[in-house]
Amino acid sequence: MTPEQLARLTALRHDLHRTPEISGEEAQTAAKVTQIMRDLGADHVLTDIGGHGVAAIFDSGQTGPTVAVRCELDALPIPEETGAPYASETPGKGHLCGHDGHMTIVVAVAEALAAKRPAKGRAVLIFQPAEETGKGAPVFRADPQFTQFAPDTIFSLHNLPGLALGHVELCTSAANCASRGMRVVLSGKTSHAAAPQDGLSPAAAMADLMPKLAALGQGGALDADFALTTLTHATLGEPTFGVAPGHGELWVTLRTVTDAKMAALVDEAETLVQTAANDAGLTVTISYDDIFEACTNAAEATHHLHQACLSLAVPVQLTDTPQKFSEDFGQFGKSADAAMFWLGSGEDHPQLHNPDYFFPDALIPVGAGIFLHALRATLS
Repeated sequence: MTPEQLARLTALRHDLHRTPEISGEEAQTAAKVTQIMRDLGADHVLTDIGGHGVAAIFDSGQTGPTVAVRCELDALPIPEETGAPYASETPGKGHLCGHDGHMTIVVAVAEALAAKRPAKGRAVLIFQPAEETGKGAPVFRADPQFTQFAPDTIFSLHNLPGLALGHVELCTSAANCASRGMRVVLSGKTSHAAAPQDGLSPAAAMADLMPKLAALGQGGALDADFALTTLTHATLGEPTFGVAPGHGELWVTLRTVTDAKMAALVDEAETLVQTAANDAGLTVTISYDDIFEACTNAAEATHHLHQACLSLAVPVQLTDTPQKFSEDFGQFGKSADAAMFWLGSGEDHPQLHNPDYFFPDALIPVGAGIFLHALRATLS
């Protein structure tokens, strides 16, 4: 990548960073990348896939497989505190997970494909909405347009604070944990604070449930038995001194390495909640949000990424330990050989979702080079 190209792509990354859009609201971001893909001369550009999703197809004109690279469009509902001259101009929202950088890397791949199409088959560049909520990939894949470019192989990346800048970590099997948000609503009956005995408060049941839910999963080694339950939110009644509460909520994040363990953990948690509600005479409803299935790297796709790193002299470490973070990229593995790699943002870099996090621009040529090498090798 020439200095001029890197400067142009860095300017694009900063422009995307200034105008973050959260999950489900990525219309302007999608419009921007759509125009870029059309200006580059992609053979087909499909839009509004599963919401605001975009797919750009670069066709060799020769028979062969379809290989995709996927990135994410969405930002986070977190105020930015980087102090950067290109900081978010949207109050309360920011690109604090690096998706602006991921998009820019894929644009760099598009520029290379525009200059030289693959030797055979098709290269597809996917800009996926709503990754942060886990809703994006399932809806994207369910869109009828997906059948027009459904890949045989698909690659993705995520930048990773704590890993040396520009280094790669590549999981050889399980890559990301499954997780889901469990919302428990306990309902009883309010009463005057002077006569709590005439109501039915969820307080005791909540106090009993919080440590018991936490005890269901206490972390440990990231193997098939790994389970972690994290209480993220609790509320009881209304903020008043005159009313004994009749309503309470608990929000708990469940996390496992495998989908099978998640199913077992869900069953345990629901049984625990239902028993506590029955014992207290409360009614209970349980619902789930932010559902991410486990993400597993396919062997052949992983091999292509590994060879790309070796060919480009990018420091790479193979591991059989997945990340605790969840990713909806695993959905693509249901119909394709899928593999994701982790690209180091720096050992002392602010963590993902920190208010002072920013994407290191030095990663643009590294990520683009790995993707492009893996694409061309798969389509050679």
